[in-house]
Amino acid sequence: MFSLTKPAKRTVPYSDDGGTERGRSSIASTSESISESGELAGSDPHSPKGKVNTNDRKSRTGKGRGLPKKGGAGGKGVWGAAGMVYEDEEPDVRDPNYDESAQGDTVYATVVPEVDEKELEKMVNPIVQEYFEHGDTKEVQMLLKELNLGPHKYEFSSLAVSLSLEGKASHRELTSRLLSDLSGKLLSQSDMARAFDKMLKELPDLILDTPEAPQMLGQFIARAIADHVLPMSFLDCYKGKVDCEHARVALDRAAVLLTMKREMVRLDNVWGVGGGLRPVKHLVKEMNLLLKEYLISGDVSEAEHCLRDLEVPHFHHELVYEAIVMVLESKGDTASHMMIKLLQSFWKTGLITVDQMNRGFQRVYDELPEISLDVPHAHSIMETFVDLCYQESVITKQLRDACPSRGRKRFVSEGDGGVIKN
Repeated sequence: MFSLTKPAKRTVPYSDDGGTERGRSSIASTSESISESGELAGSDPHSPKGKVNTNDRKSRTGKGRGLPKKGGAGGKGVWGAAGMVYEDEEPDVRDPNYDESAQGDTVYATVVPEVDEKELEKMVNPIVQEYFEHGDTKEVQMLLKELNLGPHKYEFSSLAVSLSLEGKASHRELTSRLLSDLSGKLLSQSDMARAFDKMLKELPDLILDTPEAPQMLGQFIARAIADHVLPMSFLDCYKGKVDCEHARVALDRAAVLLTMKREMVRLDNVWGVGGGLRPVKHLVKEMNLLLKEYLISGDVSEAEHCLRDLEVPHFHHELVYEAIVMVLESKGDTASHMMIKLLQSFWKTGLITVDQMNRGFQRVYDELPEISLDVPHAHSIMETFVDLCYQESVITKQLRDACPSRGRKRFVSEGDGGVIKN
């Protein structure tokens, strides 16, 4: 059972001016309770009714109709005003809903940074050095295409020529062929002319390492003009305009070589023929001449110098073969001792390797029956020569034991004391 009681009635006194006291007091209390910040004085800040919602779109200044800003077209995460048309937007790769397969064909472009001038020499030198070993110009073209040389691509020619000046004649021949193959493909005639012009200016520095640089550069220029790598008017541009003595020597050398060729054919022999490019008959003839000159002069150092100039380390077994054959065909012991001295020198300096030495001796072993037809005492001479070579540490014991004999050695008689017949 609940009891309901009615609230007591309150009497409102009237004022003399006809207004109620309650009305005046409520107006005064309301004006005093509103603070400067817009909060109600005396309201509980922890109660839901006492807090002022700062995110409320209604005006807190007592103005406005309480409608959203811009009619709902502004702010974050809204669709915009009604009737607004949006343009197509590019998909964002960072969007978690981004699907690469749904974007169609994707084209990837490889961007190669341009080679800095300071790093150009470090990148080009290994390419040129490897080319001197394999001689494949197509591989050099492929490697250069992968590099973005930019405006410094003409410097490749000058760097290649500078390296060949410090190398061998075969390196300079390979460099001339490389410039000929690159002309019109990766390098133009203007690029080549710019490279050689730079080298003419650098001749005072080049002769410090290569005293013959002016003459060699002149041969490079003549070969390049004959191969249509440089324009025909290249030399005419320098007439009366060169103050450097070394540059004049180079240009004069080029002019002399070009005047020697009436029809301007390729100067293929300007560097000579490289060792590996020479025919076998020519190499055999050169080695025979080398050995004959040595037997006359006895100069081991000159013979070594001539053998190095041939640039055929893979063919040194031919020199060993020809030296042994000369010993078998000679009369007396002079040739035998001189050849042992020569082979011993080549062996100690490493000019002739153990493989080439063994191969040369083995070739003589195999052909000894045929040599014996012209030289009847070839077997005995060969055995004596092999023993001397072993004593001078020119050949190994295994190679000495492999020397063939004339057949089964037999004793003459029991009275000879067991002496082997030679």
